[in-house]
Amino acid sequence: MIWWAVSGLIHIIHEGYWFFSPEFYKDKSGNYFAEVWKEYSKGDSRYASRHVAVLAIEGIAVIFVGPASLLAMYAIAKGKSYSYILQFALSLVQFYGSSLYFITAFLEGNKFACTRYFYYSYFIAQGGTWLLFPALIMIRCWKRICAACLLLDHKTKVY
Repeated sequence: MIWWAVSGLIHIIHEGYWFFSPEFYKDKSGNYFAEVWKEYSKGDSRYASRHVAVLAIEGIAVIFVGPASLLAMYAIAKGKSYSYILQFALSLVQFYGSSLYFITAFLEGNKFACTRYFYYSYFIAQGGTWLLFPALIMIRCWKRICAACLLLDHKTKVY
């Protein structure tokens, strides 16, 4: 449940700021979100340049994945029957988006970090989180969904 709360808030608030503030890098007011994005851009300059692939991936995350993550948190808390399929679908979208994020950088030569430190700590470690957790959640949900289907098959089987 914590993953979905954090994920939803990051997508809506943090990434939402970036998505709707195309000139954040010019901000000199000390705005927290602008400063965080300036810092993160040291690990992936595609954020400062508003690279079209990153813009598309983050747009989907802000508009769909963020709110759906909060819905997943609600579904888990209330024991809703759709919680596992929602978590699986969201994790699949997050995994796919993160895969595109890494693949597009690789295909363009991984030339977006200003130093190796920023490359490994920001781009790889922070970005990798969005592969690791969704993969673990997908595995867990897949097992639960399969177990529920197996149970249903046994209950409805006519002998």
